[in-house]
Amino acid sequence: MNLFQQLTEKPWVTAHGTVVAFHAGRAFALPTAKIGLRVFLAVITVLFSLLVVAYAERMAAADWRPLPEPWLLWLNTAMLILSSVAFQWASVSARRGHGDGVRVDLLAAGGFAFAFLVGQLVVWQQLAALGYFAATNPAAAFFYLITALHALHLLGGLVVWGRTTAKVWRGVEVEQVRMSVELCAVYWHFLLVVWLVLFGLLLFT
Repeated sequence: MNLFQQLTEKPWVTAHGTVVAFHAGRAFALPTAKIGLRVFLAVITVLFSLLVVAYAERMAAADWRPLPEPWLLWLNTAMLILSSVAFQWASVSARRGHGDGVRVDLLAAGGFAFAFLVGQLVVWQQLAALGYFAATNPAAAFFYLITALHALHLLGGLVVWGRTTAKVWRGVEVEQVRMSVELCAVYWHFLLVVWLVLFGLLLFT
């Protein structure tokens, strides 16, 4: 076999021209939904990483004026932590087949998530009342941009949460929504980690 034949050889095709099924009819190890979520989380990671880098570079400029630190941000962080914990409980209940536990945990997770979003809106109102608008200085602009992007991703997760919760309350079997509950939990844990990084950045800089 010459070099050209080696380069153009297709090992998955037999001499008779049929394709070899290496997976022997078995499905991939990861469901499509999990693969999609991982890709999506990778994209979000890149997005917020670029924002953090831009934030760190921009704050070195002379016109940078740090914002006050509203105490409500600490309470909002606690709400998001509780929401993530409730999603984890819902995931555990789904694996164990406890329908009642899934219902209660999902409601608690959504309630804490909505409380976080409302708290973020109140923080915006407080800063606006103090005269800090997006056009006031770069620090204010970055704060509104970062918190708004995070809130938008949280709202997207709440859409999936709403559909999953509606199915559970309609009496759908837990096994049928188990994947959705687990993916919601993973997504919420990720958003919590992102927020903790952003909160630390905003707080200590």
